[in-house]
Amino acid sequence: MTRRIAIFGSGAIGCYVGGWLLEAGADVVFIGSARMRQRVVKDGLTLSDLRQRRLRLEPAALAYRVEPEAMADADLILVCVKSGATGQAAEAIRSYASPSALVISLQNGIGNAGAIAEVNPSLTVLGGMVPFNVAQLPDGRLHRATDGEIKVQASPRLAPWLPLFAAAGLPLGERADFTQVQWGKLLLNLNNPINALSGLPLATQLGQRDYRRCLALLIREALETLHAADIAPAKVGKVKPEWLPTLLNLPDWAFRAAAGQMLRIDPQARSSMWDDLQAGRLTEIDFLSGELVTLAASLGRDAPANRRITTLVHDVEHAATRGSIDGARLWRLLSERP
Repeated sequence: MTRRIAIFGSGAIGCYVGGWLLEAGADVVFIGSARMRQRVVKDGLTLSDLRQRRLRLEPAALAYRVEPEAMADADLILVCVKSGATGQAAEAIRSYASPSALVISLQNGIGNAGAIAEVNPSLTVLGGMVPFNVAQLPDGRLHRATDGEIKVQASPRLAPWLPLFAAAGLPLGERADFTQVQWGKLLLNLNNPINALSGLPLATQLGQRDYRRCLALLIREALETLHAADIAPAKVGKVKPEWLPTLLNLPDWAFRAAAGQMLRIDPQARSSMWDDLQAGRLTEIDFLSGELVTLAASLGRDAPANRRITTLVHDVEHAATRGSIDGARLWRLLSERP
């Protein structure tokens, strides 16, 4: 079989995954923004991870395009665009993808694969979940700052691709309970807006109890909403979802002792939502906390803390300056009673 892969949405995650697949022997075309293309054409890609792996790809080794028709001969299309661009991605796939292509959504949120499949009913479209963070460091390096294995909705169509992803150091874990996996990942992603509003590196922010209390509040509210909807989120990290609020509420010394692994993050790493706010881009907040607000409303409930943090992020998106909110103030804003 040919191994032509199109990375549709070649930002930090897309370039990191695509770069290692290229090194493993795949024929990879990156499709993304003109801004990212300019950077890649000028500087190439430098990738690294927590296990001291490092890869340097020179510009001449990279095929980076801005035109979606570059996916036309791809056997596998990895969709890595922000959730807000899923509709446009689905239409581009409908226009240009090969009828035999396998499509995997490696996006945050819950409904992206379904949205792509609805526009492309003749294609096999699978959901995927990337558990690790990829930080864009000041030296231009894309650094995998946390651990975790990519999970993909189980399908026989994956079998020919599993050895390639394993060779790239990106093994795919197939899951039949993929919707539950997505909800489990969304719970962890509720830290993204907290990190973005804090203005701090992830490790520093998670090391401060006030910010963790905020995350515990968002997760507890999410768990109550999911329980009401009869949804059981899967364990994605090292801790069962229902234990997360208790763990996060521990004093700093106890949290460090009990959850040191959660702080094994590159000291410079930040959430992608922080990157988006700093660059003046719209964030994925409506597909994270906003998803829970929508689910709660469909059940005749409210999710006030998630609703408030959604509003706070939207306010910053449209602000002229990008300030930060300290942990104590953020706690007051999220926990205040009407």
